[in-house]
Amino acid sequence: MSRLEPKKPPLFISEPLTGDAASQSLSLLSGILKSSYGPAGRLKQLHNGVGGCVCTTSQSSALLGHLSASQPVLRVLTASVQNHVSRFSDCGLFTAILCCGFIESFRSLNVAPFTVIKISKHLLSLCMDYLKSEACGCRVSVDFSSVETLVCLVRSILTSKPACMLNKTEVDHLTTLLLKAFIFTVPCHVETNAVLGKCVIVPVKGRRVVDSTILPGLLIEMPEIQLRKPLAVKRTGSNTIKVALFSVSMSGDGFNLDEGTIAVHHGVSLEVSELNQLLTVGKQLVKDEVGLVVCQKVMHPCLKQCLKENGVIAVDRAGLSLMEPLGRMTGSQPIASIHSLSPGCYGSLKDLCIESFASKHFLHLIPEDTVICSLILCNRSETAWDELKRVCETAEHVLQLTMKEPLALLGGGCTETHLASYLRHKSSSLPASTFKDLHCSQTQYQLVAEGFCRSLESVARSLSHDGGEVLTDVVYGHCWFVPSGSPRVSKWSDLVSKCGCGVNGNTEDLSWKFLQGQSGSPVTQGCPKEPSVKLADLLALDCFAAKCSGLQVALETANLILDLSYIIEDQN
Repeated sequence: MSRLEPKKPPLFISEPLTGDAASQSLSLLSGILKSSYGPAGRLKQLHNGVGGCVCTTSQSSALLGHLSASQPVLRVLTASVQNHVSRFSDCGLFTAILCCGFIESFRSLNVAPFTVIKISKHLLSLCMDYLKSEACGCRVSVDFSSVETLVCLVRSILTSKPACMLNKTEVDHLTTLLLKAFIFTVPCHVETNAVLGKCVIVPVKGRRVVDSTILPGLLIEMPEIQLRKPLAVKRTGSNTIKVALFSVSMSGDGFNLDEGTIAVHHGVSLEVSELNQLLTVGKQLVKDEVGLVVCQKVMHPCLKQCLKENGVIAVDRAGLSLMEPLGRMTGSQPIASIHSLSPGCYGSLKDLCIESFASKHFLHLIPEDTVICSLILCNRSETAWDELKRVCETAEHVLQLTMKEPLALLGGGCTETHLASYLRHKSSSLPASTFKDLHCSQTQYQLVAEGFCRSLESVARSLSHDGGEVLTDVVYGHCWFVPSGSPRVSKWSDLVSKCGCGVNGNTEDLSWKFLQGQSGSPVTQGCPKEPSVKLADLLALDCFAAKCSGLQVALETANLILDLSYIIEDQN
């Protein structure tokens, strides 16, 4: 068949960052992300323009997932940040804002991109070495024998997303629930390769947040269940409930004519044959003393009735998402065929009961050892619930990452300004051999270092959305926010009481300076000191693993974009 129109040649775009379209798109994306950042971030409403649901959010995963970027440069940036979020769940906005800052700062320098990339990599190594050293003044150790630091970490995550619409009482309630849920998922008996459990979120919309609760085990919604307490369920001789999981359909239509030809003898019904096989399986389950049968897909009504008459509870349409935690909790192996049953595929439960919540009724599966739990999560509206669900999943993942690496970074912009102060001090005292190894001059190094520091500080400035002044002190290098509309005074200590993370107060003369824009901040005299951290005073903490990864991803992505010479785009 001939083409309706001739094939177009590919479009070659040289130096993509120099074009107005790319610059404007990058600036627009940066503005959207900065205005969404932090506890006071402005909410965004996202929809597809042709109907459908509207997403109200300030989370990077939702923002970047709904935004459609036409510029190739922005597609690289958003894909990189989304990959970071898929691995760490946290610090997505930090990564994206910092990446935009690096690109904007570095491309304005009169330094070759190749040289900028080499110097920025060296600055990143200085940052990472400092963050991982015992002398680091912007990190705290997380002690799992006490919940104070963990409470601060979870509370910081919950309060950073205003679309959840939580008040202090609700934040405290959810913080307690999330920590309980995390503790449930930690195995009691530590093995060589211990694996954390899972918290399954059960949605209940239209109820108060403080109605949320946590239960050990799993909840399976049963709309048609009759409320009988206690449940008449078949038990084994050891008073446990044997469980069978089926990942295959048990509806009786297992044959598929699309897969080939089926030879059937005259007078034989495929449906009846399939049903007889299902009933044979049911009899085998009864004989093996199984008390609970859960099917991922549909179960034939006759099989359900057969099991019910023999004291076996049958649950179908459980869904794929429940199969993994069910298998983990009960020790069952999902059965993929109705033609073979092995005694080793069964699991066990301690008990079963009915739980009623709002207008919903659940079958509560109670395990012997609790590594799986269910969080009944409530919120007043569907939009707020969707945002809260994402936040709770982030908090669970951050706690898991923190258990692996028990460290946290100071929040509220203090880590960024502290790192900038440290880099200014460190880069001013490097030996001449460093510049020789990097094949650059000291002037070039200082220019790139200043751009690096301004990018870090731009993230801290993004936390202020009401036009108030942003300060930094020259003693600790922390970030301070002056309330909007405050009068000009001779002493900043009259206006600020705590730094962004809450560690430092205004009790000593810290010599505050403006955290400037493109002109950069004043150079800190000497290396910033490490404050004495009191956990009771902490206001904000960030996940150590997520923020370190975000810092690396932001710079690597910015360097990749800065190094682009051509973009070849197919026009067909």
